[in-house]
Parts: sequence; C-alpha cells; structure tokens
Amino acid sequence: MKPIVILGIFVADTAYRADRQPKMGETILGHSFSLGPGGKGSNQAVAAAMASSGAGEEVHFITRLGRDDFAGIARATWAKAGVVPVVTEDPESYTGAAYIFLEAGTGNNAIIVAPGAAARISVADVEAQAELIAGAACFVTQLEQPIPAALRGLQIARAAGVVTVLNPAPAAALSDAMLALCDYVTPNETEAEALTGIAVTDVASAKRAAEALLARGVGAVIVTLGANGALYHDAKRTVHVPVISAGPVVETTGAGDAFNGGFAVAISEGFEVIEAMRFGCATAGISVTRAGTAPAMPARSEIDALLAR
Repeated sequence: MKPIVILGIFVADTAYRADRQPKMGETILGHSFSLGPGGKGSNQAVAAAMASSGAGEEVHFITRLGRDDFAGIARATWAKAGVVPVVTEDPESYTGAAYIFLEAGTGNNAIIVAPGAAARISVADVEAQAELIAGAACFVTQLEQPIPAALRGLQIARAAGVVTVLNPAPAAALSDAMLALCDYVTPNETEAEALTGIAVTDVASAKRAAEALLARGVGAVIVTLGANGALYHDAKRTVHVPVISAGPVVETTGAGDAFNGGFAVAISEGFEVIEAMRFGCATAGISVTRAGTAPAMPARSEIDALLAR
C-alpha cells in the first residue's frame, strides 16, 4: 500500500500542576509534573500509525529536531507507535518544547510554546521529500510549522493526485489558493470561525462556515464539534456524524489529532468518506478516555472493536 505522509512538528510537553501561577520573582510548590510527547503533527502521525491495519501502509512523519534529549523522546515515541521518521537534524537549534501550567482547582491552562528547530522547517525540507509525498496515498499537514512549508507540501501532493488533508490548527490567515489545494479541511469550531468569521456553536452554524470554506475552493469540509461529533459538507451533501463514545472522558487534549490520524488511515484504505469520519470519531472516542496525547492513541484492534459494537 502507498504510505501516509504527515508534515508537522514535535515538541516535548512539560506540564506543571499547581494552585496558581507564581508571580514574577516568586517560587511556589506544585502538585505534579509530567514530561511527554506533543506537537499536532507528531500526535497525528502516532494516531495514524497506531490505527493502521498492518496490511502494509506506513506512516512517514516529516519534521525537524535538534540534537538533544528531547529529540530522543520524539524518536522513542515514534518507534513505539511504528512511525517512520523523516527528520532533518538541526544542530544550530533545539527540539521544541512547551510549558503547560495547569490550574489545579479548575483545570484551566496557560501555555508557552518554543518551537525551536520545528520553526525552521523550510520549503527546501519539503522539496527534499517530494518523491515521498508524491507517492503517498494521503498527505496531511497543519499550521504549527511555517505556512510556506505546508503550502509546498500541498502543492506537491496535489500535482501528483495525492489526497490532501489540511488541519488548520492553530488558526491562521490562509489564501484561497492554498485552500483550493485541499481535498479536505478539518477545522474545529474555533478554527472554522477564525477562517470564516462565522461563530460555530452548533451543527447549523458549522454548515454555514463549511459553505464559506467551499466558496473559497476547498473540496470538502469536516468541522470537528467535540462532544457533538463532526459535520461533513461538500457541494453535494451535508452529513452529521455523532460522537462515538468509548467510556468516561478523562482528557480531550489530543482528540482532534486522534480524529485526523484515524481519518487519514481510513481514507488511505479506501473507506467511503462518512465511514472514514466514523473511523476517525472512534479513534478520538477512545483517546479521550485516557490521559495524554500520543500515549492515548488507540490500536487498530480497539478501533475496530468499538465500531463493531
């Protein structure tokens, strides 16, 4: 089978839980600390590799890392999931990291991201993998790395007839020319509003936002709606796919990445698009029953079992 190719970033998530943030110059004691893998592209690659059927498709992840201990976390995470790393090592920078403060009483968070080497992913890095991208079943990217790199990847994929998926996160201004390269755009409610100016609060408003994106050249739009599932909209039909629950929700942080990774696998395996969305929803439904992002991604056997229920 042809591979799935994902372009994106890895960062090491350093999470601190405390009653409050310290004031400038102050030191306080926290309740807990955790260190783990993060970055939307990396999370999606892990989700896709875990969700793959084992029938031959591989998941390749294009990114940049420094030469440091956090790079070791990245490589160990990918090796465990079965992701094929396509890494440019950048000795002049460092592997990206995120400071995540979690307020113990509320669960609210404040985050600082220092992308490091990932912020230096370039058009040249992408063009060096043009053959890999052009030979893919599906190409997926987000907006955490520089937009010119994502644009070039979409251009290469579209020219080769590869299915293209853009997860427009974090939200950013995008040209109509870039959107027209996308077979599927997969924003959440916040990102759909940022792209269209239409507040997305329910299925009806999600459809209006999707129509606005179709008017800008997108092939089809999938708006992920959290507990309300996801909405599919193209020029011919609109379908609401409900959430697929696998149990009590523990953490929703990686749900969107789980959906995108699962969806890419299903599309690559020839699923009809609504069935591919159900596969993505099942992947996300299992992931939210576990703590963490990459470590929460389910195996194919778990996804199949949930869908069979």
